[in-house]
Amino acid sequence: MLKFGTRFMLTGGASGIGAATAELLVARGHRVAVCDVNREATLNLCAKLGERAHPLYLDVRQYTEWERALNETWNELGGVDVLINNAGLVHTGLSHEVPLEKLSHMVDVNLVGVINGVHSAVPRFLEQGYGHVINTASLASFIPLPGTAVYAATKHAVRAFTHGCAIELGDTPVKFTLVCPGAVETPMLAKQVDDDAAALSFSDKPLAPQSVAQAILKAAEEQPREILVPPVRGNLLRLAGAFPGIVNRMFPAAQRRGRAELARRRALMNNPG
Repeated sequence: MLKFGTRFMLTGGASGIGAATAELLVARGHRVAVCDVNREATLNLCAKLGERAHPLYLDVRQYTEWERALNETWNELGGVDVLINNAGLVHTGLSHEVPLEKLSHMVDVNLVGVINGVHSAVPRFLEQGYGHVINTASLASFIPLPGTAVYAATKHAVRAFTHGCAIELGDTPVKFTLVCPGAVETPMLAKQVDDDAAALSFSDKPLAPQSVAQAILKAAEEQPREILVPPVRGNLLRLAGAFPGIVNRMFPAAQRRGRAELARRRALMNNPG
């Protein structure tokens, strides 16, 4: 179990999974440095959460920003016990049609941002003699996703990086956990409604952000190597991902479900009453 007042540093904390996680951690009596590129949203959330939440601007793509943010967090909280690399984004569309700068944006935030955070935080954890890194990936870490192929590629890479670091530091007190949720009902998912290429993101009922926050809290308390949310579907996708032929046969039915859900959501948007 976590001790009362455990110190967390959380990226992508101003909305979606990050905001739900910050709310849960503060409610449990922990202290959280809530980091995000959206200054206003971060300030508003922390004002609502109270004195245990500390707002910080952080562009995870910039290593110098990581160093500054960690220094500020150390000064504000006296250290960091758990780093949650949660910042992420998606640009949907066929990979050869999506502008290259958008593809690079995903790689820089979803992958380079995680690498920057680990590279900056781990030496500090080793010096203090403990530390836990929780990286938020996706069930897309296991299977390719047409329409979000580069996004899935970044999540495959985050999974490999997380488990590689765990092996490299296996003889140290620094621990690593990967949390892999399915699609989550967040602003990031809402932005995909207008793109037919994102149909697979809507093939199953999205998770509530609070359920992923609970999984992240469980990760912090129990320090497992990997958590899948939901576990049954996650294990099926992890197994299927090893067999591309099976994955290909899964897509037509999943795309039909996703397109039907997209049509339903668009109808609600056009006729909210």
